[in-house]
Amino acid sequence: MSVYINNIKKFLPGEGISNDEMESYLGKIQNIKSKARPIVLKNNGIKNRYYAINKNQESQYSNAELTAEAIKQLESGNFKIADTELLACGTTSPDQLLPSHASMVHGILDTPQTEYSSFSGSCNSGMLAMKYAYLSILSSNTTNAICTGSEKTSTWLTAKNFKDEVEKLNQLEEKPILAFNKEFLRWMLSDGAGAALLSDKPNTDSISLEINWIEITSYAGELETCMYAGAEKDGNGKIIPWRDFTDHKIAQNSIMTLKQDTRMLGEHIVQLGADYLKKVIKKRDFDINEINWFLPHLSSMYFKSKINEEMVNNRIIIPEEKWFLNLPKVGNVGSASAYLMLEELFHSGKLKKGQKILVMVPESARFSYTYALFTVV
Repeated sequence: MSVYINNIKKFLPGEGISNDEMESYLGKIQNIKSKARPIVLKNNGIKNRYYAINKNQESQYSNAELTAEAIKQLESGNFKIADTELLACGTTSPDQLLPSHASMVHGILDTPQTEYSSFSGSCNSGMLAMKYAYLSILSSNTTNAICTGSEKTSTWLTAKNFKDEVEKLNQLEEKPILAFNKEFLRWMLSDGAGAALLSDKPNTDSISLEINWIEITSYAGELETCMYAGAEKDGNGKIIPWRDFTDHKIAQNSIMTLKQDTRMLGEHIVQLGADYLKKVIKKRDFDINEINWFLPHLSSMYFKSKINEEMVNNRIIIPEEKWFLNLPKVGNVGSASAYLMLEELFHSGKLKKGQKILVMVPESARFSYTYALFTVV
């Protein structure tokens, strides 16, 4: 039994937003122009992104609607959305705590009853959804499945959610990693969705991607929380959930915004990624030299050279010409980012049968990683 990705689609809301336009959408904190924005943007290398809000910070799409729009584009003469046997959705930013994200997406699609599953977390939630869909078909539980990754973080990033914080510009300029805090996340994250159609049979009239394997691991048993939302982190590294705070404290301390322990991120995210890749190479007994395309999900272009350097130090060599990235033009869309890279490459005309694609997705929330191998057929 083999499993194939027969189509991948994306939905990015509205028009692309340049660096100069960002603050007109997200707003100014206490009506003061951000001093950190140009520094953060200089280091993350992002030139364009998409928001599901307008300049009045009014929502134009919900997360579920973004996801449904991507899914609708999968329909073709060979596949009808109504024939979906499994819907698996991953996201960092569901529209509500309950019902689940996948339930809401299914409701918008208004299709017949189907099996569903929702995956929460951060960047890896979209890959968790893909693995669940893959295993469902591999086990003959279903013959097809749709999996998604989507984000609507813009409403978390608007000025109304932030208290004014003192900028440490000297530190930001001397060591960019220190910009990875609330202010960093404001100027990097984007909205959008990606959806993939998986099947037990490949396309007969166009290419498909055979899923060779998807490997996922978590380091939560070894390291404390690094990125979080709807919570606060105390001096001992313990996470205090939003439900333990009063409404006043939630607003006063920006509890509902995204936060990052920047020092942990710099110390662990690259090193653990290379360490896990070594283990995956050994477990799967594959030759890294056979890879034709390497699609690493980067939160920032700041990490590109550091990831390459760490891999080289571990004798894992992937030449520059094999790297495929679209972060600068779509931004960091969290759980959708891997889908957006695969979608662009899948429809680029660059793929040839027999080529192998390695996808890497690191997640800093509690440090987890995905590596997935695909073969063009």
